[in-house]
Parts: sequence; C-alpha cells; structure tokens
Amino acid sequence: MALARTRAVTLDGVRGHVVEVEADIASGLPKIVLVGLPDASLNESRDRCRAAIINSGHSWPNRRVTIGLSPASLPKSGSQYDLAIALAVLAAAGEVPAEAIREAVLLGELALDGRLRAVPGVLPAVLAAARDGCDRVMVPDVNAAEAEVISGISVLAVRSLRHAVALLNGEEVPDDPPVPPLTMAQQVEWAGDDRLAALDLADVLGQPEARRCAEVAAAGGHHLFLEGPPGAGKTMLVERLPGLLPDLDLEESLEVSAVHSIAGMLTPDAPLVSRPPFLDPHHTASIASIVGGGSRVIRPGAMSLAHRGVLFLDEAPQFAAHVLESLRQPLESGHICIGRAERTATFPARFLLVLAANPCPCGLNFGRDERCECTSAAKRRYQDRVSGPVRDRIDIYRKVQPVSRHHLDDGFADIDSSKVVAERVAMARERQRHRYAGTPWRCNREVPGPTLRQSWPLPSSATTKLEDDLARARISARGADRVLRLAWTLADLDQVGRPGREHVNEAVALRTSGPLPLRPGTGQGTDVIG
Repeated sequence: MALARTRAVTLDGVRGHVVEVEADIASGLPKIVLVGLPDASLNESRDRCRAAIINSGHSWPNRRVTIGLSPASLPKSGSQYDLAIALAVLAAAGEVPAEAIREAVLLGELALDGRLRAVPGVLPAVLAAARDGCDRVMVPDVNAAEAEVISGISVLAVRSLRHAVALLNGEEVPDDPPVPPLTMAQQVEWAGDDRLAALDLADVLGQPEARRCAEVAAAGGHHLFLEGPPGAGKTMLVERLPGLLPDLDLEESLEVSAVHSIAGMLTPDAPLVSRPPFLDPHHTASIASIVGGGSRVIRPGAMSLAHRGVLFLDEAPQFAAHVLESLRQPLESGHICIGRAERTATFPARFLLVLAANPCPCGLNFGRDERCECTSAAKRRYQDRVSGPVRDRIDIYRKVQPVSRHHLDDGFADIDSSKVVAERVAMARERQRHRYAGTPWRCNREVPGPTLRQSWPLPSSATTKLEDDLARARISARGADRVLRLAWTLADLDQVGRPGREHVNEAVALRTSGPLPLRPGTGQGTDVIG
C-alpha cells in the first residue's frame, strides 16, 4: 500500500477551511473512489485528473485508488482540488517526492491535457492557508498575483501539471503556454475604477443641498435617498460620490478583494482592490444577482461586491419588492447570510446605499409642473414600493428640485471640485478612525446607537429639537440614533471635538429633507434655502 497527502482549501463564503487531501493506492481491481462529501464538479475531478496525468506523460496506477478529503463532514465543491488530487496520486505512486507536497497548499483546475486553469477565490483561500500556519502554496500562473498579496507565503506559480512535477523533482521546467485568465474577469473590465475616475463634483451645477448631502454621506458612510424629477442631476451626483471616498486601507482592500476573487472579478494586473467599489445594477436585476446565490457553489451578489463601497439603486421603486426588502438585514448587520439546503455562506455587505427615485410614476410631480396626470392612488403605490422599514434605515433623505436657469448660466463659479471635497471627507474619516480606534467600527454609520449614547453622550442642550421630534413621533427611535450619527459626522467635517446644537439641528434636517445651512463651495453662499 502507498499513501501520500497534501492540502487544499474549501471556501464557505469568504471564509476558507484547509482540507487534507489523501491518496491511497492499494491492491484490487482498478477503481477510483472519491470520499469526503464532494459535489458533482468535484466528483468529475477523478476523470480530469486521470486524463491530465496520462496526457502529461505519466501513468495512472492500475490499481484501486482511494482519494479522501478531510474533514469528511465538511461539504466540498468546485474544481480547485484537481492539482492537489493529481499530485497526491503521483506522490503515492512515487513519481514526485511525498514530503515536498505534504505541508503545501495546492490550488488549480486541470484541463484534460494537463494545463492548469485559473480558479476563483484564490485570495481568500491563501488567506485561510496563512491563518492555518501554511507557508507554501502552488497556484495557477494567472492567479499568482493575488496569492502574492498575502505576506509570509511562498507562492509557486505553475502553468501545467508537467510544470508542477518538474519543480517538485528539480527538473528542467517545460515551456508551456500562458494560462488564460477567468472569463468573468475579462467581462467586468468595463466596471473598473477608470469608469468614474474622470467625473468631478464640480460638473453638477446647482443642487447645493444635494451636494452637501453627498459630502456628509461620504464623510460618515451614511445611506442616502434622493427623490426628484428626471434631469435634476441625481444620477450625476451619485456617480461622483465614489470619488469623494478615501482609498481603502490594507485590511479593507483584503476584505473587498476576497469577495471579488470569489466572484472571479480580479484581473492579473490588479490583484488588490484599492478604491471603494461602485455598483449600479439595473432595476430588472434578479434577487440572486443583488443578494447572491447559487445551489451548490454560492457566489456573492451586488450587495457583497459593493462592500466598503457604494451600491446605487437608480429608479429604486422599479426594483422588485423582494429585492428592496432584502436590503433590511445587511443595512443593519453589515453582512448577508445565504442559506441553501446543503450549505450556508456568509459574505460581508457593509456598503453605502444610495437610492434615487422620481416623485411619481411619470416623474413630473415636483410642485411647479402641471403636466403630471398621476392619480393620488398611483403616486401612493409608487412611493410605497420602497417600504417604510427600508426608508427608516436610510440616514439622509433629500428632495431634489430641478436646476434653475441662473444656476446653469452661472457656470462653475464658487463650486468645490471633487478633490477639495474629498480632502474634507478624508479629514473627517481620520477623526473617526482615531475616535473608534480599538473598536470594531471605522465610521460613524457603523456605531450602534446605545454605544454612541453611552460612550459619546451629548448634552441635553444640544438635542432639544431631536427630543421634541422624538416625543411628537416625527422621528422613530432608530431615526434618532441615525440623527446622532449624522451630527457626529457634521462635527467631524467642521473639525470640532463634539457636536453642538447646530450640528444636531442640521442632522435632523438631513434626515427629514428640511432646509440646510449651506456652506461655501456649494455655489450658493451661506444662506438658508427653504
């Protein structure tokens, strides 16, 4: 009997678990047995590995081959186990040194001719290997860049099974052709940072209150709801919001890149996401594309792909009701759990949500246009598509009016660019990082209300209006917590140590679409607009 073992990684959402792969060659009729709760794609690896070994110039053992995946109670899916299975069989047959692969983690899908194809999820898999104490991984050549992001790991990039065997035996490496990247990564190149890089907040003429709302949302990570007629500039403003957000730090980059790696969206030239992602799915998107899903292999949806970034739902009332209702749990918890009959996967989903909507189905009901013919019932049904519980989880609500003629004629005078606003946002975020150092939170939106009131209380003189609105049921208890978070963000933007009455009052106005005390740089001076 000959036995060899190596390691691979199985993924449960973004969490990885190291799996021991064993190959046993014993006397008996030729047969291949794969045990350890494999799914259909993993069961097929028996035939892929056998063909790849033979076509790479080696022989498959003409005996009983048993391949075990441990822990056996953990469901396993995907094709990333191919390389580990093939090399374990070759090591058991004595064609590669067994000690060389015993402590290594091997990832990759084999083609029938022995080429090593790219697989999704290499980054979280290598992270799991590093946490488990492994210091060597072997991955497809095209996935090497994302594997090398993890420090302390020795990465061997291979293009084929022949290439891997030559490295393990100390032989001359064959000149195999490059491995093509994942098809999914090629299809999403249009959605990279370049799509929004050239957009500037100064392009949005007028809308001083909406510009202020966008700045506050970026500074504290607050959710935003813009309601106004078509052509008022809602989409223009939101598309410039990601440019106000600071770069991701290393920990955030690893979180975001791990999700994008599982989705197959990382490219070899950009293995680490450094900017906050921006996703704007169409209103016809399915629940699976927004939330995530899959029967056996569960993939992240737009909510998780927007982690640490912006999720923009334009024409929000046009989305299916169950899609909008699915926002409730991740808006509160910052993660989303997808359950299926055989397994459950948890993905991070701490995104900045922006909703945009028209005032009515025709979009002309904004106070100064008499062309709207929508009935009261139609308007109510349209607005109720975004339910009260979802609306109550939004921090900032703003009615956006059409841009007046003199705003267009004045051009870009006295309007701050994205660079200027981004600097203010960065300073506000830095104050929050310092304040919440040593806690699980990074920005004001994430701090639980009870903790905010206990650890950073405000004097009663500053919260008079908030308490009055709460007593008169103009605002809910959840809304009061969100007002306090907004007040802290306004204080951070003003670079003061603690919010005052003016900050709390402005936070209430942001929450209820009341008049705002506008600041220099909005294009409207400092007057209050009614």
